[in-house]
This record gives sequence, C-alpha cells and structure tokens, in this order.
Amino acid sequence: MSESSLLNELVDAFKCLPGVGARTAQRMSFHLLEHDRAAGLKLANAMQQAIEKITHCQRCRTLTEHDLCRICNNSLRDESLLCIVENPSDVIALEQATDYKGFYFVLMGKLSPLDGIGPEQLGLDILENRLKDGFVKELILATNPTIEGEVTAHYIHELAARHSVSATRIAHGVPVGGELDYVDSGTLSHAFDGRRAY
Repeated sequence: MSESSLLNELVDAFKCLPGVGARTAQRMSFHLLEHDRAAGLKLANAMQQAIEKITHCQRCRTLTEHDLCRICNNSLRDESLLCIVENPSDVIALEQATDYKGFYFVLMGKLSPLDGIGPEQLGLDILENRLKDGFVKELILATNPTIEGEVTAHYIHELAARHSVSATRIAHGVPVGGELDYVDSGTLSHAFDGRRAY
C-alpha cells in the first residue's frame, strides 16, 4: 500500500461497509481518486447530510429526515393493519413487492439475549402503546424466518394476544435463514399474500 496516510484512512473508511474487505476498499478508493473525484465529493456530501439529518420516525421507527415518515404521514393508509419488520430495508422491500396499504413498525433488530437485545431495545413498549389505543385489528408478523426472527414473532404474538389483537404471520415462501431485502419480489409478494394466523 502507498505511504499516504490519507489513502490508508480512505481505504479503512470503506472497510466499515458490510461485505467490503481490504482489497475491495482499496479498489473503491483508487477508482474515486484516479477516475471520478467529483463522484467521491458527491458521495462524501450525501453521506454527511444523511448522517446528520436522518433519524427515526417517531411513530414506526423507520429512517426518515422528518418527525414522521411519508408512510406514517399518509392518512389514506389503513390504520387497522400494522406490519412488524426487523429493519427499514424490509419496509422498502414490502412496499415495492406488495400492495399493502397499512402501517409498519420497525424493530431495528430481533430478540437476541446472547447479544443483549431484549424487548426494550426493540421498542416493544412503544408497540404495546399502539396496540392499547384500539385502532390496530391485525398485526402482520413479517420478521425474518431465522431462529431469532421466529422467537421475536412469537413474543410479539403473545403481546398482541394480551390486547386482543389478531396476529398473522407471512407465509413461508421466504427461505429459512433468509433476509427480506435479499428475496426476489415475486417470492416476497407470494409470501406476503399467503400470510396465515400465527
């Protein structure tokens, strides 16, 4: 590697991205420096703006630059339906693949006691308050079909039952161990349309 400490810092910065190792980070760095410095500046500015301005929706916890995301701000959506997902990318995947018109609640993870992630870290107290208000009639559990995702779905199902809210689970067309944002839209749409009582 070059003696340039700035180059080393740039390579190290790219390595923070998932799936980007030292060689890929080095290629990305050299590409921007040798071929497209303007794109590098645009990328740096977009990243800075996003990091400084994007936060969590106060209602569903997805990522947004406003107090409420565009979905929670849409009065035409069905407030009786609430879909539970693990990550903001799952919201995007479902919005693109289905014609779902309800609202979402983003856990920002899944129950994992070994990693110190319990109900408090997933905002389940916020979810419970939404269930108490009586507007939600069906809770759609769209957590990933991993062991942790299933445990999380089961926990939320019991929470819904305590508040007399019906809970359904998306159908298994999504591969076990898979992540929603990696599943093709046809499979995801089929799984969502075929959801069943939990």
